[in-house]
Amino acid sequence: MCSIEERDKTKRFRIGTMGLKAFGESRVEKLRSSTANSYARSSKMKLWMIRATTVVLLWTCLVQLTALGDTWGPMVLKGWPSRDSLSATTLDVKLLPIVPARVLPPKRVYKNNGYLLISCNGGLNQMRSAICDMVAIARYLNVTLIVPELDKTSFWADPSEFEDIFDVDHFITSLRDEVRILKKLPIRLKKRILPLIQRYKVLHLNRTDARLANSGQPLDLQKLRCRVNFSALRFTTQIEELGKRVVKLLRQNGPFLVLHLRYEMDMLAFSGCTQGCNDEEVEELTRMRYAYPWWKEKIINSDLKRKDGLCPLTPEETALALRALDIDRDIQIYIAAGEIYGGERRVASLGAAYPKLVRKETLLAPADLQFFQNHSSQMAALDYLVSLESDVFVPTFDGNMAKVVEGHRRYLGFKKTILLDRKLLVELIDKYTSKSLSWDEFSSAVKAAHAERMGNPTKRLVIPDKPKEEDYFYANPEECLQPSDNEPVNIMR
Repeated sequence: MCSIEERDKTKRFRIGTMGLKAFGESRVEKLRSSTANSYARSSKMKLWMIRATTVVLLWTCLVQLTALGDTWGPMVLKGWPSRDSLSATTLDVKLLPIVPARVLPPKRVYKNNGYLLISCNGGLNQMRSAICDMVAIARYLNVTLIVPELDKTSFWADPSEFEDIFDVDHFITSLRDEVRILKKLPIRLKKRILPLIQRYKVLHLNRTDARLANSGQPLDLQKLRCRVNFSALRFTTQIEELGKRVVKLLRQNGPFLVLHLRYEMDMLAFSGCTQGCNDEEVEELTRMRYAYPWWKEKIINSDLKRKDGLCPLTPEETALALRALDIDRDIQIYIAAGEIYGGERRVASLGAAYPKLVRKETLLAPADLQFFQNHSSQMAALDYLVSLESDVFVPTFDGNMAKVVEGHRRYLGFKKTILLDRKLLVELIDKYTSKSLSWDEFSSAVKAAHAERMGNPTKRLVIPDKPKEEDYFYANPEECLQPSDNEPVNIMR
């Protein structure tokens, strides 16, 4: 790229033009006019020019290679690979997925009318739906929302904080175009007199049981509730990764069904449902119910409540229902629940009918179990993720978990969710166990009753004068749903 000729003790330089024209021409002219320089000085000048040329050429190459893209830049900085490693590296780069840079929505500019603090009482899914409603309220009132904390005085509340379950930073940034969200009150407000703040500047909803109406809300608010629920509320990285790992382990053995078996001690004590319990267990559950003064209902007729369809199905009843629906005996059934009251004695019939029962305890490493110890809401978050990914979801009681997962599965393309008609089922089960119905009659009746209860598209029931009796928004957020042509995996015989 450059050469030096020596004629009659005079140095004449010819320098290439690769990035050196402006730099080299002036220097060459000076050298041409310096014919009287000594041989020693010419040698030093030649060495200097070689070094300068090399530096400029290397810099030019580096700039050009960096301009080719992020792929080649790091290769130059780390050292040029051999021919074999170059071809392998190039192949790997082509196969890597391109992850687009996350673009944050622009901040919404509005006059702040104050601050909305909320304390979420209840479990994970009650808290989840409450947060969605509070974001919608904050948006409607043009106020700043303070990231919620669980109410420690509630029996149902878990000691974990909001940030132990959800990705707080994602929650805040993903909604910045709708509402301003802070992790805590500004210091300038904290320094003022608290009663004055509470009276004039801050609205504190210390209970979130009184939800927004299910229907009749503006479309943009309904869609905002969905956006919070399905996009902004993301679990922490640790919970998300653990959920993926559990789903992967289940998928290795084929399709799986998630059974949300609500048969924990506190659930039975609260509801007063004691079907299948012995006398000692009935007495224990009754004592527990009386121990909590805020549980208003004390004297409960379990048989009557069961016949009205107000009790969760027992493990024995659940096994009969799944068999009647022709659920494949060899399907994996992941139990999404806490400790089943009565232990192995109560799940024996379910295990006999479906031997591939899977407990989360058998899938988690000791370190993972230690992470979840005494954190029921984090364990519920794991069950939530696995429930979303299952081929079929079957809740035995229509609590908050069942409703919110049902709605989320609708949002994901109307994934199969079998909504058991408990009132009809216990009536049919009693007839079958008393031999008033044969197995074929019983099974046919169960299948016919549930043909339209598989999570398929349907209109949400609206009762204007009785909002508590109408369908729950988060179980069927129809304003946010799109038709789906995806066929669910068939695990029925």
